Amino acid sequence: MPLPPLVEPVESLSDAERARTARHAVLAGFGEVGQRRLAAAHVAVVGAGGLGSPVVLALAAAGVGTLTVIDDDVVDSSNLQRQVLHRLADVGARKTASAARVAADLSPETHVREIHDRLDATNAQTLLAGAHVVVDGSDAFATRADVAAACERLGVPLVWGVVQEFHAQVTVLWSRPPAGADPVLLTDLYPPETVGDVPTCAQVGVLGALCLQVGGLMALEVVKLVAGIGEPLLGRVVVVDALQGRQSEVPLRSSRVSRTPAAAPTRPTIPHVALADALAAQAAGATILDVREPAETATGVIPGSVLLPLADLLARPDAVGPGPVVVVCQRGPRAVRAAAALREMGVEASVLAGGIEALGQEGRPA
Repeated sequence: MPLPPLVEPVESLSDAERARTARHAVLAGFGEVGQRRLAAAHVAVVGAGGLGSPVVLALAAAGVGTLTVIDDDVVDSSNLQRQVLHRLADVGARKTASAARVAADLSPETHVREIHDRLDATNAQTLLAGAHVVVDGSDAFATRADVAAACERLGVPLVWGVVQEFHAQVTVLWSRPPAGADPVLLTDLYPPETVGDVPTCAQVGVLGALCLQVGGLMALEVVKLVAGIGEPLLGRVVVVDALQGRQSEVPLRSSRVSRTPAAAPTRPTIPHVALADALAAQAAGATILDVREPAETATGVIPGSVLLPLADLLARPDAVGPGPVVVVCQRGPRAVRAAAALREMGVEASVLAGGIEALGQEGRPA
């Protein structure tokens, strides 16, 4: 749904800024007022790496008035494959310094606040205070959780994106959205019990060009929120499969908002099966569907499993086939969600009880 603009516009733009952003001024529904809103906006970007780089570039070019860039890291030569803020001469220098230099080259009237510090649970709320929007471009789930918790307390919208290998997701999270919109939090997307040891891009790799695409999408969400144009991704997750050239959308609903009508039907219980029963079903023609992420399945799978990460399945539940299907994940919750989606499509689906972690040493996949 469309949302009201986050920011009141500045009174006027300088002649130089008006000339620099002239192509925005003629956009229907955006115009000079939208540009003046960007000039008044303060956006905090966590991380000046693969996602933070294109976000900073796009938002500085767009004319955002203040960018707070938070990163405690220095540039390494291995960053240059995807972190387009930095140059070979920057190796060993602070990443925030690259952000400030590039933003000034693109948009002299954009003020960049460099924070060369590690964001964690103890300082997140302080570092993010005052921002109209926060963009999370970090690559560690613990940091993402700290950013999301701080934004939840501050009540500011969080543009959230993740990219790994050839896959990506983008959404908007907001604990206190305008009237008529439901709050959506990180725990709605990734309930705590479903999060295991999430690998970093250093462990599993990332396609550099995909970072530019995803960072561009994240910057676009910021512009939409600030200017009050279009429909932000609140309550929706964009799922990108770079290898298939596919971009799809999955609804994301708040777990705290009741949608139960007066006579709501009850959802049928999803069957859970033991490993022996799952293997017997597979021998009889059933599909064992593993919905874990590639870094998890790389440690071992049940032989003959079909591998399809949960986000990809939710975007294309018809990709599995007619069934029956036994769904597998690390502990169980993701498999339950996947099986529910399949059963809504009429597919006979059950779940491996307890997931991979519940298998004894003898039954562990090789």
